[in-house]
Amino acid sequence: MKKSSEKWRTCLNRESVAGVVFTLPFILGFLLFMLVPMGISLYYSFCDYNILSPPVFTGFKNYTNMFHDETFFKAIGVTFYYALVSVPLRLIFALMVAMILLKTTKASGFYRAAYYLPSIIGGSVAVSILWKRMFAIDGVVNKLLSVFGLEEGISWLGNTKTAIWTLIILAVWQFGSSMLVFLSSLKQIPSTLYEAARVDGANSVTQFFKVTLPLLTPTIFFNLVMQMINGFLAFTQCYIITQGKPMNSTLFYTVYMYQQSFEYYNTGYGAALAWVMLAIVGLITLFLFATKRFWVYEGGV
Repeated sequence: MKKSSEKWRTCLNRESVAGVVFTLPFILGFLLFMLVPMGISLYYSFCDYNILSPPVFTGFKNYTNMFHDETFFKAIGVTFYYALVSVPLRLIFALMVAMILLKTTKASGFYRAAYYLPSIIGGSVAVSILWKRMFAIDGVVNKLLSVFGLEEGISWLGNTKTAIWTLIILAVWQFGSSMLVFLSSLKQIPSTLYEAARVDGANSVTQFFKVTLPLLTPTIFFNLVMQMINGFLAFTQCYIITQGKPMNSTLFYTVYMYQQSFEYYNTGYGAALAWVMLAIVGLITLFLFATKRFWVYEGGV
């Protein structure tokens, strides 16, 4: 009995050591590249710091200066507009494509990969440059409009009303990840529920709103939270395509934060902007979780 207990302890010790060894790279990476930089950033947010000289502690000066910064409020407004418009459109489009691809055919694998591809490459610099050229005055979009006899030479990126929509369309185009999550959830819905609905005389529209949509609400909630966070943290598209122009009508919060930190050398203020963004994203996430019980069905199938 004593030998067996000693073997058990030895086995547990070996498993503990193995667990520590395998998790150590993640722990070290989290500490060195996440926790420590966050702590340094928090300290800089209370300092007058420009990278070139040592930080000087100024208390809450950076945070109070935001209340007098018109560009700060402009960037928040643009970011909210972008996220609140692009995320619902992306989820609606992703759900539509997922329902189309639900029927398995020989080409299903190809179509799923093709629709998912924009999510992988959509945030790249190359795609952003290509998108910028497409919507240029002499770009593909205007060329296509001229073929159909529509107005030619529209300055999509130079108009304050249309520039933000070029970025929104790019965001909606990257619907692949949400589409795959929806597709996986759609396959989990028992076919017996649809059979019962058809017996009761429900048509396709009624089945969607009474069966499919309620059972998809947990998945919709997950996609909504993840895509909303990504929407508020969008950077590459704005920085490459518009740089916030014209007249700051496309100035994303992250781009303004980058400009303050590395272009205007106001790094302390940029760090404060980063922590305000963290608070905004946290509050939005808390709001979504607080409203979850009113519309997310978690009763099972």
